[in-house]
Amino acid sequence: MTKTSSGNAAVRSVNVGATVEAPWVERIGATAIDKRPVQDPTPVTQVGLTGDSQANRAAHGGRDQAVYAYAREDLDLWQERLDRPLDDGVFGENLTTVGLDVNEALIGERWRVGTAVLEVTLPRTPCGVFQAWLRESGWVKRFTDEARTGAYLRVLTEGTIAPGDEVTIDHRPDHGISVRAAFRSSYDRDVDLLRRIVRIPGRSDKWSDALARVEQQVSRG
Repeated sequence: MTKTSSGNAAVRSVNVGATVEAPWVERIGATAIDKRPVQDPTPVTQVGLTGDSQANRAAHGGRDQAVYAYAREDLDLWQERLDRPLDDGVFGENLTTVGLDVNEALIGERWRVGTAVLEVTLPRTPCGVFQAWLRESGWVKRFTDEARTGAYLRVLTEGTIAPGDEVTIDHRPDHGISVRAAFRSSYDRDVDLLRRIVRIPGRSDKWSDALARVEQQVSRG
């Protein structure tokens, strides 16, 4: 097992949110995208952080999307480009990190955070709720084009996570497929790369769905 740490990769904030009514959310009428920092060590189980919720469980949550991480450095970039303050948790992330390029994490990479072990599974796919929440016209396209998606994580070892906890990479696979590259594979219709992702041991079933969808798109021309 490979363990690496830059010495400054850490959790800046742990963010949770409850489901609330939101008439602007089509069909469901509720959202839990508004995550706020908590100060105390927070238990994390295979279904996510204690005190956190997901309104649309078809698109969020579940074991392959139990925890969502986004880098403060990327929030700072968006803050500058959008010319507005962006607080920790505003993207709906559970962990706001510092000193870690979350987009370059590899699918299947494992992080030790606090007493928990987390595994990178999926990029975040932007949706209309995300755009409506930020009130930024064209946000889905901008977020997609930039491919600074952050990463969803599976909980391999339950534990507690607190602000300031170091993030240590316990295992980094040798396939070299980053979250950013994996995200782009669907939009670029890169069937070969998607097939490589599907062969990664323990990968999320969502990758098989993405491959089938892209293969169908390619066959249609």
